[in-house]
Amino acid sequence: MSRIDRILEAARSRYRRLPAGEVPEALRRGAVLVDIRPQAQRAREGEVAGALVIERNVLEWRCDPTSEARLPQAVGDNVEWVILCSEGYTSSLAAAALLDLGLHRATDIVGGYHALVAAGVLASVDQ
Repeated sequence: MSRIDRILEAARSRYRRLPAGEVPEALRRGAVLVDIRPQAQRAREGEVAGALVIERNVLEWRCDPTSEARLPQAVGDNVEWVILCSEGYTSSLAAAALLDLGLHRATDIVGGYHALVAAGVLASVDQ
C-alpha cells in the first residue's frame, strides 16, 4: 500500500462518508454541499446547482468559523459540511482537514460527483 493510500484510509476512518443517495436528505436537514473541484474540472464535468464552490486551496479558511476569511455559512463547529470532488478522493482528505479544525460534522461523498451522476440524484440536489 502506498503512503497516500494509508493517509487516505486513516482520513476516512475518522468519519462516516455519505453515499450519493443520502445527499438529498443531508441537504434537507441543512447540510452545506461544498464543491472543491477546480474550475476547469467543473466546466468539463458539470456544475452542481446549489453547491457552494470553494476550491480546495482555500477550504479551511472559508469554513473555519474563527477565520477572518470565513464565509457566512461558517457559523460554528456544528455545521454539517459535505465535501464534493470528482471521484471522492480529494474530498476525503479535505473533510479530514475540516475535522482537524474542530468541524466535527464534516464528511464527503463516496464516489464524488461521478457517484451523484450515476445515482441520478443531481436533480434532487439541484432543487
